[in-house]
Amino acid sequence: MSKQKHVSETQATQFLRKHQVAFGEHPYTYVDHGGTTESARQLGVDEHHVIKTLVMEDDQAKPLIVLMHGDRTVSTKNLARQIGVKRVEPCKPEVANRHSGYLVGGTSPFGLKKAMPVYFEESILELPLIYLNGGRRGYLVSLVPDVLTRLLEAKPVNCASVE
Repeated sequence: MSKQKHVSETQATQFLRKHQVAFGEHPYTYVDHGGTTESARQLGVDEHHVIKTLVMEDDQAKPLIVLMHGDRTVSTKNLARQIGVKRVEPCKPEVANRHSGYLVGGTSPFGLKKAMPVYFEESILELPLIYLNGGRRGYLVSLVPDVLTRLLEAKPVNCASVE
């Protein structure tokens, strides 16, 4: 993994270290509403390999995490059908922050404040390396995607739509 300037520990990096996961650290300059397009551009990586962590909730207001390619959106209708609920929708930012323990724009699926089911777009597993938020704005970690199923017990879904 690349040696870059050290970023102080986050809940996510503590979780990864505790589970002895090898990961690269990739700080970049956070841009409000820049999303994966901006982080991919700054880091010189394909946006399809940058995975966004989305906090959503079902029709019972139960929170869940969805991991999606940066260049795709989630079809909430398809997702709801696949996980057996009536409806799924994104949480409001302040609700997402409360559930995850992270600020929106810095949400990582690792080291969450509250245990939540994690779903991921199944094609993510086909990538050799993925870039996910490392627990703060302007900071991604790179790792192999099987960590999602191994450590998070994440379940594959097929709910991507092209932006």
